[in-house]
Amino acid sequence: MVKAVIVDEQGAPPRIADLELPAAGPNDVRVRVAATGVCHSDLSMVDGTLAPRFPLVLGHEAAGTVVEAGAAVTSVGPGDRVVLNWAPACRHCWFCLHGEPWLCSAVEGVASVPRGHLADGTQAHVCMGVGALAEEVVLPATAVVPLPETVPLDLAALLGCAVLTGIGAVRNTAGVRSGESVLVVGLGGIGLSAVLGARLAGAGPIVAVDVAREKEELALRAGATHFLLSEPKLARQVRGLTGGRGADHAFDCVGAPATIRSAWSSVRRGGSCTVVGIGRRDAEVTFNPLELFHFSRTLTSSVYGASDPSRDVALLAGQIELGRLDLSLLVTHRITPEAVGEAFRRMRAGEGARSLVEWAGR
Repeated sequence: MVKAVIVDEQGAPPRIADLELPAAGPNDVRVRVAATGVCHSDLSMVDGTLAPRFPLVLGHEAAGTVVEAGAAVTSVGPGDRVVLNWAPACRHCWFCLHGEPWLCSAVEGVASVPRGHLADGTQAHVCMGVGALAEEVVLPATAVVPLPETVPLDLAALLGCAVLTGIGAVRNTAGVRSGESVLVVGLGGIGLSAVLGARLAGAGPIVAVDVAREKEELALRAGATHFLLSEPKLARQVRGLTGGRGADHAFDCVGAPATIRSAWSSVRRGGSCTVVGIGRRDAEVTFNPLELFHFSRTLTSSVYGASDPSRDVALLAGQIELGRLDLSLLVTHRITPEAVGEAFRRMRAGEGARSLVEWAGR
């Protein structure tokens, strides 16, 4: 039995429960989790934006140490440090064969999968095939990525979602180049990672936007050149910082209709607006045909930062080793598993960035 953070039904508060994990099969690994980030997607599982099955073991953004590897596993072994990958590509579907493993058919729309049982025998389901808010997890070996010894294991958890998604949206999806102007709307873990990615790309100016004034210091530390509060005149303010044109690239890291429209309206003619946040299926964003024609903007989304973890984790680890990428500024709260409910409250209120659950010593 291991301890895990579970939710019994939609809208219920998270609680700590005993979880019996399945035995590791020949192609599986068992990982002792060191740290788990509390991601907005975890909250989306609880509030009905996504539709998992319950009871649900939360968590998908984590890093840890392999304690057991199946007989057929050759990529990692006991003692290896790894980042968990919630979207392991099958490598043989149409999308994988055409260079888009982040759209892999095998993981498309997977909110949860059955894995393990609670103490009373009830079938448990794990968030996004991972269930990383637990002391240990059992996963296919394809769902872990080796981590260099030089990267702190606790901060490496953020590579499992926020950093790959935010930096990937900038680097892989939008292809931001040195000297281009960037707008980032929404400064949670993913939004701040997008700011980090813009700085790595040599972008400028980098305009960071949030509803909370307290995010200004975090944004500037991450590399933003300007901070603005989200308000109706945002597009005009952004044009004032970009020679009257608007930003070359905007990233909406919220997923709400109002923020998507605001980001879109702040982009120059011929620029791009990338939606990174996950919104509700019953929400709608409207555009009129004339503006679509006149502004010639590109509107797209970025799934997992268009990242291939087997490639991009190593690339980002290299940036950490060179001192060009500091993940510590993303972590505003280090918490125990019992405090996940409070982390959700802060998330709803727009307070802080990433809450990091530390499992060492439990």
